[in-house]
Amino acid sequence: MGALGGGGISVRQSMVEKTRGLIIRVLPLTETSLIVDWLTPDHGRISTAAKGARRHKSPFHGKLDLFYLADFSFARSTRSELHTIREVKLIDTHPSLRKDVHALQQAAYCARLLVQATEKETPLPELFELMISTFARISKGPPNPKTVIEFEVSLLTELGLTPDSGLGKERLGRFILYHLGKIPPGRDDALKG
Repeated sequence: MGALGGGGISVRQSMVEKTRGLIIRVLPLTETSLIVDWLTPDHGRISTAAKGARRHKSPFHGKLDLFYLADFSFARSTRSELHTIREVKLIDTHPSLRKDVHALQQAAYCARLLVQATEKETPLPELFELMISTFARISKGPPNPKTVIEFEVSLLTELGLTPDSGLGKERLGRFILYHLGKIPPGRDDALKG
């Protein structure tokens, strides 16, 4: 009997899905591959393996970096939360974040706070839009601490943890600490004026 016969070898096919995503973390997986964490509107935060992405001639070369916005496809894993990336089409690389350290600090802190406050693979379209609009404001510069404070308040509100209006940055920090258990690293740098 063949692979499709009754008792032969079973073949598992992964379903390929397409979405838009913002890269929020990139880590080495092997000598030639990367783990790329995305924030997407329809799948929430997902992790993908980009096989061979560290090779110079990879089709992913120059397309997978922190805070890049892209349309991409991935094959969903049936065994783990690490899916396999298939194709990437860049939309925005947020180049101004690479020219201003303070802007990069603000973007990194916002991404860390979002990761801390959310669960993987939970659709978060409002938070995706919040992150995209916050990055657009940070990218336009010059970096403004008010942008980060507004991001914190909007994120907390989306999570059902609406802080009192008019909280200063210290009291808002204590609010985050109380409700989320810790403040992600980099908040002080992100709020420098």
